[in-house]
Amino acid sequence: MTEHTPRFLETPAVATPLPDILEERTPRPGLLGVIQRNLSVSIGLAGIAIILFIGICAPWLGTVDPLAINPALRTRPPSAEHFFGTDALGRDLWSRVLYGTRVSLTVGFSVAALATGIGVLLGVMAGYIRASEGVIMRAMDAVMSIPSILLAIALVALIRPSVSNVIFAITVAEIPRVARLVRSVVISLRELAWVEAGVVSGSKSTQIILRHILPNAAAPIIVQATYICASAMIIEATLSFIGAGTPASIPSWGNIMAEGRSLWQVKPLIVLIPAAFLSATVLAVNVVGDGLRDALDSRLVKDI
Repeated sequence: MTEHTPRFLETPAVATPLPDILEERTPRPGLLGVIQRNLSVSIGLAGIAIILFIGICAPWLGTVDPLAINPALRTRPPSAEHFFGTDALGRDLWSRVLYGTRVSLTVGFSVAALATGIGVLLGVMAGYIRASEGVIMRAMDAVMSIPSILLAIALVALIRPSVSNVIFAITVAEIPRVARLVRSVVISLRELAWVEAGVVSGSKSTQIILRHILPNAAAPIIVQATYICASAMIIEATLSFIGAGTPASIPSWGNIMAEGRSLWQVKPLIVLIPAAFLSATVLAVNVVGDGLRDALDSRLVKDI
């Protein structure tokens, strides 16, 4: 073609392929798919299921009454009648450990649910409603300035020791962790274009929060809840160990270890067995939390 050839007679350029963003992509695996493909999460869930089974079925799995005292059988070694042996008062250690599972699970799950619910509410208010941010976060900073264990001890000291009061004390100490996390996530989400578009279109704040902000903040919130559950179990055991938590009339892993520390050199199993149950439970919860973080955060999920 000569240089005087009209443009509409020139040979058209070869069409370029569509960009990758328009190509059909293989959908990412869902939450259940990721969990099924993650061996560590499966093991963690299996461990939690076993602990739950032990706690629920403690009355049927226990050999004798966990509060029954028999001085004639004190500090007996493991046997067919007493699987873990007996403690300093002749009580069956197997039954006491099984019933202690109920206390730890009750405290852990209750604190995780209460602290997460209240923390999410305060965090959303502080992150989305700018006028309330200063008041809420200064209150959270004041609570966080006191270590969780010391705050729990102080609160339990003001009221009589019981499982419900331990749950209340640990919940108060754990709320700021959730509130600060949710506030930071909400602040980052409220600046995104689709949130601003919802505001411009006249959507109510509650609709924007429930439909857009909270679903996108679910991953870190759920992960934080699992860590709070594990932390609450450790704090409850610590409080019971020093005598400021669950009453001695209620078997818990913490007060079982506290009662066995005087016999550490003679019968270390009284301390080691409940400590092993506590460690296994906390490990299982933390493993599940790490797996849920990978499953719920789309930036960390890889195509399989």
